[in-house]
Amino acid sequence: MIQASDKVFAGSIPELYDTLLVPLIFEVYARDLAARVARFTPASVLEIAAGTGALTSALVSQLSAHCSIVASDLNQPMLDRAATKPELQGRVTFRQADALALPFDDSRFDLVVCQFGAMFFPDRIEGYRQARRVLKPGGRFVFNVWDKIGSNEFTDVVVQSLATIFPEDPPAFLARTPHGYHDVERIHADVKSAGFAEVSIATVGHVSKAPSPREPAIAFVQGTPTRNEIDARGGSLEQATDVATAALAARFGHGAIEGGIRAHVITASG
Repeated sequence: MIQASDKVFAGSIPELYDTLLVPLIFEVYARDLAARVARFTPASVLEIAAGTGALTSALVSQLSAHCSIVASDLNQPMLDRAATKPELQGRVTFRQADALALPFDDSRFDLVVCQFGAMFFPDRIEGYRQARRVLKPGGRFVFNVWDKIGSNEFTDVVVQSLATIFPEDPPAFLARTPHGYHDVERIHADVKSAGFAEVSIATVGHVSKAPSPREPAIAFVQGTPTRNEIDARGGSLEQATDVATAALAARFGHGAIEGGIRAHVITASG
């Protein structure tokens, strides 16, 4: 079950997320998702769960300058970080918004897109209904979610390493939420339950690269709500980062490292 702390991206998390986690795992999927969106040549796009703007930047680079883009997120600190990016200024409208209660009129957008946000929806079917509500007739909803944690190697190693520090109550955010919604049959059924007539799902793999084990250790331990879990347990972020670094080095080596990542991309319409 998603916990309240899973949705808290504040303090130093937005900066670390943007500088380390985005290039590590999000940029490659942002380019993939933006390319899929561009094929539909939308005139108006709503992005849900925009975060610090990884997908937003890719959309700006791949969509027509005449396409209006609204980027929304539940966490204002994440949007504040996105709004500082020069390529987005004057091109994107930012709006704090809850995906389960979108503050937009019915039938407003040609396309709704969401990168790795659906896993955080407390009620995913309602989130999908909201996306459908704000779509124009014939519009499309395009989003992605992570596959199971075992298919995302850096994340899996970090989670296992943290369990050695907190064996009785290991931090479970990464397994519970980002990688907790990966069953394609369930996803397909949820999207259909929201009223979409056509649903297709593609599984897309990539390779994540880092200059050393230290960067992904910092990214996952300090640049996600895992940090909140460690703090709540009275743990040391420095110790947790060191343990994660050592585990990544033992698995992938001490220099530049590579690990597999995998996600599902969903396109819905009707």
